[in-house]
Amino acid sequence: MKNFYQQKLVEIWQKAVNLYEEGHRNPDSFPIDDALPFLTEIGINKIDIFDFAEDWLCEGEPDLATFLLIHEQRRDYFWEVQKRVPSKDLLDSSTLPPKDADAEGIRWLPRIIPKAKAKLKGELPKETMFCCGGDRNFFHHNKIHPSEFLSVVRRAKGDDQKIIEWVVNRSKLT
Repeated sequence: MKNFYQQKLVEIWQKAVNLYEEGHRNPDSFPIDDALPFLTEIGINKIDIFDFAEDWLCEGEPDLATFLLIHEQRRDYFWEVQKRVPSKDLLDSSTLPPKDADAEGIRWLPRIIPKAKAKLKGELPKETMFCCGGDRNFFHHNKIHPSEFLSVVRRAKGDDQKIIEWVVNRSKLT
């Protein structure tokens, strides 16, 4: 199977990993400008690529499969909900709940919900990554895949209580 967008995204991710290994460590000057038209077409930006390559090399996660699944959720939202029109809004990271905030006893949940919404909408600022180390701790602890969480957030259609209930119910299974 050739010419699927996932194949192109794999090529971009591999290039980004190689560039980071070669010493390209500045997200603003990260040399993937040739990929920007494609990334724009699927609702992804340069910092998404940089952050995931950096964390993969520095932390060993998220892996390529996770990167692809997360960005498939973003692309689908961008195409189906936003009708390929980028949002003009950006999340103000200072408005995120504190890192130690909890909902129903689940730490980080109040913080990750707005991050997930912003990821789906393409509204994350450069300084905020969906699936950062803190997010990954939340996912590991609660045995939730990041793309699964994005799907739950999308289906909840803005109802945070539905998301919280889903996570609470999920945590009872683990």
